[in-house]
Amino acid sequence: MATQPVLITGVAGFVGAALATRLLAQGTAVVGLDNLNDYYPPALKHQRLANLATAAQASGATFTFHKLNLTDEPALTELVLATQPTTIVHLAAQAGVRYSLQNPAAYLHSNLIGHQHVLQACRAAQQAGHPVAHLLYASSSSVYGNQTKTPFSEADALEPPASLYAATKQANEQCTHAWSRQFGQPATGMRFFTVYGPWGRPDMTPMLFGRKILQNEPIPLFNGGDLWRDFTYIDDIVEAITRLLPLPPAGSANNAPHHVYNLGNQSPVQMRMFVAMLAEALGRPAIIDAQDWPPTEVYQTFADTTKLQAATGWAPHTPLATGLAQFAAWFVPWHAAQTA
Repeated sequence: MATQPVLITGVAGFVGAALATRLLAQGTAVVGLDNLNDYYPPALKHQRLANLATAAQASGATFTFHKLNLTDEPALTELVLATQPTTIVHLAAQAGVRYSLQNPAAYLHSNLIGHQHVLQACRAAQQAGHPVAHLLYASSSSVYGNQTKTPFSEADALEPPASLYAATKQANEQCTHAWSRQFGQPATGMRFFTVYGPWGRPDMTPMLFGRKILQNEPIPLFNGGDLWRDFTYIDDIVEAITRLLPLPPAGSANNAPHHVYNLGNQSPVQMRMFVAMLAEALGRPAIIDAQDWPPTEVYQTFADTTKLQAATGWAPHTPLATGLAQFAAWFVPWHAAQTA
């Protein structure tokens, strides 16, 4: 088993918990932190943490959890210095696009200040003589804005962001690149494309729409369902991250040790088709409530994963129908338990 842990921020979140489960099963020690905020019901986050404790018991690997807010720079730095992680996977962030219209300060504090504090903690570890070998951090397909060229490539110039959330993700990539150049911190940005699957986020379309289908409530569908998303199954996201963990970028005199990768399924689906497939997986009809296309929503996302394939020899590929079947098998009993 690994003697030094992987540190995961946002470990009680959707991707964080799934990644920690995979690492623990492999015998890797995990240090996790999360602020357990109430953006969505914290009970789901506590359930994920309970699952992680069970996974650690089953594998014999060590899992330690710290309730910590990334805005608390001294506490974060103290934790990094005390645990000396070989790798940090920074997944904590204020998620959601439309929520930024209601609470923009949450995005500035968590996504910008919190991200900078992670960079500064890496710098403190470097100065203390036990540098973080690899910092991986969550970015988003939203950085591409309303780009019309498809598929989206990491080499493409980024369009202006369509939301404050997207703006913070673009800023994080730029700040990390500059930090890596200045201080030599190997870092990898991961542009997630609409992640879904069991134990997902209640504010995302699979759980949001799934709940409405099971309760016979109308589904708000923007632009008549003519929006396209590259849905990526959670197991594929975890596989991609674990393959990237041992691949810290190497810098040079002219290049920062910083890369970004698309983590997407390379297969966008129109939202009206997604709803039909979700309804079929759940065995219930969907009621559609056609709504206007809000300015925060981009028209399409479509990942080019050529760069990821070249680096790792692998790319996400789970068919949407397969992933939705797995999601439905978890969601139906979970939803029933919540409404009992």
